[in-house]
Amino acid sequence: MNLNRIDLNLLVYLDVLLRERNVTQAANQLSLSQPAMSNGLKRLRDLFGDPLLVRTSEGMAPTERALELEPIIRDVLANIDRAVQTKAEFDPATHTRVFRIMASDYAESTLLPYVLDQLRELAPGITLDIMTPSDVSFLDVERGKVDMVINRFDAMPQSFHQTHLWDDTFSCLLSPNNPVLDDFSLDNYLKANHIWVSKTGMGVGVGVNPDDVQRLGWVDSALARLGKKRQIRVFTRHYQAAMTLAEQNDLIVTLPTRAALLKSNNPRVVLRQPPLKIPPLELKMAWSPLLQHNPGNQWLRRLIAETARNLPVPEVASK
Repeated sequence: MNLNRIDLNLLVYLDVLLRERNVTQAANQLSLSQPAMSNGLKRLRDLFGDPLLVRTSEGMAPTERALELEPIIRDVLANIDRAVQTKAEFDPATHTRVFRIMASDYAESTLLPYVLDQLRELAPGITLDIMTPSDVSFLDVERGKVDMVINRFDAMPQSFHQTHLWDDTFSCLLSPNNPVLDDFSLDNYLKANHIWVSKTGMGVGVGVNPDDVQRLGWVDSALARLGKKRQIRVFTRHYQAAMTLAEQNDLIVTLPTRAALLKSNNPRVVLRQPPLKIPPLELKMAWSPLLQHNPGNQWLRRLIAETARNLPVPEVASK
């Protein structure tokens, strides 16, 4: 193929069309009219000798050829972007910028306060816009609309870059008046009423099925391996809410230790080690390949990773 025939704008059009899978939305994304976007799709079909996107009952669907082209086009555009960008140094002491970070309230309360301490000293002009997992989709991250996401992830698109921040153990939080404290054994733990708390990944949550143990997470999977099941009376996606509910005399919440320790000075709750072994959870930071080489993002990612690494490993006494 003669490269002189290729309009690089067409590759941008194809990249956005394959992300949106909708001509109107792709046109809006690129600030084009719909006829101009439709004409671009026609030229792309002529260029590649393939329909690329075909209309189905569920909307526009990519052809096999389009799916083959998608990662190639994305890499080509990313390389061109890096080639033409002016390599500018990022000076955190003088730079003014808003970084958008999606974080669960677990990460927001256990990690980000320490990050803010560092920013206050090293980058006073930096502002953080902290978003919840329900505010963000994987597509938002892929497009670079969010600078980074910090959470626990069961699955993640292979195109994302990621780094491990820490592992955390689990602890129990309950009222000092909870009768189970007289003998905090596994049998009594199972007889008690429990609060389930989790917000893994991102996107709008759905209702929980108490019988679907595999989707309930670390605690219930660990119990299932023992052939046991706990009595869950409350399901919540918010760690702060779960820790407040644990002040009631008949409820136990089993949650990551770093979160539980936030309540260590609260006289209305006590911390205990769980009466069973629960594998540690992994907190990760992930970001779009589009932002991999951005100097400001690189600096903030290093700061967050170093801050997480330097925090002490939490411990909870057995009694």
